[in-house]
Amino acid sequence: MRVKYAFLKTYRMMMPTRPVHDTPAAAQAALENLVREVLQQARKLGASQAEASVSVESGLTLTVRLGEVETLEYQQDRGLGITVYFGKRKGSASSADLSPAAVSETVRAAVSIARHTAEDECAGLADAELMARDLPDLDLDYPWELAPDAAIEIARACEDAARAHDKRIENSEGATVTTHRGRRVYANSHGFVGGYASTAHSLTCSVIGKLGDSMQRDYWYSTARDAAELESPEAVGRKAAERTVARLGARKLGTRQAPVLFTPEVARGILGHFLGAMRGGAQYRESSFLLHAAGEKIFPDFLQLSERPQLRKAMASAAFDNEGVATCDAEIVDRGVATMYLLDSYAARKLKLKSNGHAGGVRNLIVKPGELDYAGLLKHMGSGLVVTELMGQGVNGVTGDYSRGAAGFWVERGEVAYPVEEITIAGNLRDMYRNVIAIGNDVDLRGSLRTGSILIAEMTVAGE
Repeated sequence: MRVKYAFLKTYRMMMPTRPVHDTPAAAQAALENLVREVLQQARKLGASQAEASVSVESGLTLTVRLGEVETLEYQQDRGLGITVYFGKRKGSASSADLSPAAVSETVRAAVSIARHTAEDECAGLADAELMARDLPDLDLDYPWELAPDAAIEIARACEDAARAHDKRIENSEGATVTTHRGRRVYANSHGFVGGYASTAHSLTCSVIGKLGDSMQRDYWYSTARDAAELESPEAVGRKAAERTVARLGARKLGTRQAPVLFTPEVARGILGHFLGAMRGGAQYRESSFLLHAAGEKIFPDFLQLSERPQLRKAMASAAFDNEGVATCDAEIVDRGVATMYLLDSYAARKLKLKSNGHAGGVRNLIVKPGELDYAGLLKHMGSGLVVTELMGQGVNGVTGDYSRGAAGFWVERGEVAYPVEEITIAGNLRDMYRNVIAIGNDVDLRGSLRTGSILIAEMTVAGE
């Protein structure tokens, strides 16, 4: 078989003008020196405060489809961002060129912008006393020296396992292997300098099955900091095929009220709407369905949502946020009560509060699992809908009204009866949160929000 290679090399930066630093310590020192130099230039140009971040990233992405290499893409990116403050005036600029001349020009551009912007009383760095002082090694860096030939072998093994699993698998959207490594350093004029290297590797497979006139597609993926912890290519392929075959022969449902069980992959999105509503920006703009909800009981007593931002080797770990503020463990929902807003420094000042380390988002959220596994949740539900896929964007962040296209399975007497498609589930997020009746122990560890399946007592299911 002849293999076609599509080399899509991207160079979104100028080639480096400084020497290449081979060791991690030397690479870290070089980036720290660069951001210090940027801050020094900003001070010389009159800035009262400044912050800068620099990143260097590289990676490889390879896709095999129907046994042939479809794409092989190398990425190599560098970037610098600088924000300066002249009192309460702010200016920002960025560059993908890290040469000395380009860096100086970027600083001057930020300064020029700041001198022409209007004052904003909430502008400025995060408070100095909030800066992270302890920067532990969170074990995030596991480089994978993946040669193209090895990547092709892995992707082929994954897709082959999926295609061979069942004769009803008739086509493939491919198997993709990705490896990524980056190093980021942030510094500001409070004297804070911090940075770290991190890696992320993944393996994904998507296939298409056919039974009579019914065609279905599904996928599976594995992701990890350390490539040694990825699921095997064969396991990923088989799971993609199993999920696809299970959906064949899907039916529609008549409109009804029914319990709804969200599997872990989609359950994290349900909680993501809660997090969005509690963000400082949504609060000070008064565009949240949970306006002024800190201290209010949103969920049942048993629901506990914990943030653990410094878990070793986890996918969203960081010792400091995007403004240098120390991250720390927090109970974002404690016994059903929303305890805090998620604040960066600007939103905190708007709300007359303090930043709590959430510039750039939340990190490693863990929903306390219940006692029931997936099979136990089905039996507890009795009859109802299992949702495995959501489509569309029908969520109103201001009112909490929720309406999404969905697919999954209809359950009767605690057992899956048949797959369903082309249905809509609807409700209001406040009601949905109040009506959570169980959290599964089938926790999905692949993302920044770790949760089991979530069972909601009742929603509107609309179909035929």
